Amino acid sequence: MVSRMARSLEKVNPVSVIGEREYIGDMAQNHGNIARTTNRGATMATRKINVLAYDGCMGMEIFGLCDTLLLANRVARAMRGPAAEPLFDVRVSSLAGGNVVAAGGLTIGTRKFRPSSDLLVVPGRDIGDRDGCTAPQQQLAREVAAIGRAFARGAPVASMCVGAFLLAEAGLLDGRRATTSWMFAGDLARRFPLVRVDPSAMLIDDGGVTTTGSFTATFDLAMHLVRHAATPKEARAVARMALLDRRPSQAAYADSDMLAKPSGRFADQVHSWLDARLAAPFDLAALAAAFHVSGRTMLRRLQAQTGQTPLGYLQAERVNLAKRLLETGQRSVAQVTEQVGYLDVATFSRLFKRLAGQSPAQYRRSFHTRGPEAVVSS
Repeated sequence: MVSRMARSLEKVNPVSVIGEREYIGDMAQNHGNIARTTNRGATMATRKINVLAYDGCMGMEIFGLCDTLLLANRVARAMRGPAAEPLFDVRVSSLAGGNVVAAGGLTIGTRKFRPSSDLLVVPGRDIGDRDGCTAPQQQLAREVAAIGRAFARGAPVASMCVGAFLLAEAGLLDGRRATTSWMFAGDLARRFPLVRVDPSAMLIDDGGVTTTGSFTATFDLAMHLVRHAATPKEARAVARMALLDRRPSQAAYADSDMLAKPSGRFADQVHSWLDARLAAPFDLAALAAAFHVSGRTMLRRLQAQTGQTPLGYLQAERVNLAKRLLETGQRSVAQVTEQVGYLDVATFSRLFKRLAGQSPAQYRRSFHTRGPEAVVSS
């Protein structure tokens, strides 16, 4: 089987690719009723996908998506036979057509944008420019308008990483659940309060609009599309060949030290006070008294400046410290639990899993550092 597939893959012509979406409720009728492959492997129509490139976009997000779906095309043809139609047909386009210059100076050739497709995919931009990612996208106003028009005409839309900001600018995320890079989720929530931002989700599909987590969630989007276009056997083959696992959450990767800190002298002082007592039992009355305000005022002012309660901040910082302790050293989970201020391992493990997406033991297995990786040599 392996050798036959390998020979078949060699014969398949390269095809630009991308795929379908999962719809919710009546939105399926409003935004394209793309046929799905059943578990019996029925042959479905090729999905026509439009990837909207623009100056400053992340080239890897475009190429990673297209190449993964190209692999899916080749795997499906190897399994179904040479007469099988490709699963996906992608065109990388820009509003003017021709070359665009991606982040880092890479030139990408594109075709002229056309609004008709089974799915419009919007990559993110260079996350090194935080203000450029999160501020109003004035230089991309034409792209934002094109995204809005395509969705209004019935095309489902997906974004990768901070491409969610372009969808939000176009009004597509109002009233929807959405995600983006965990580093920018707070910015998205503050700029667009009508969006229900989930910073831990790797991928959210809500009524014709899909958003993904940070950077390499490109591949999670690709596999999401493959699973809905291919048979389960074909999807498993693609995942194995590309070394891609299911990743339901990006919470384990989040590091509060890398997040933008909301400005506000009061919040900074409260956070410093809590940091100095990280492992001490939380006492709202004592905290409020230290700042000569009532408990209600403390909650209101901190929520207004940071979007968090004092306890929420304290819990997040305890989990962040626990992550660092689990990544290095040989402390047991019980010892880490005690060091961050909890007496009951089960209670802290539930909090850790809620905020990090994994249990402490799972997190240690994934991220524990034992020095330079061993290299297998012959």
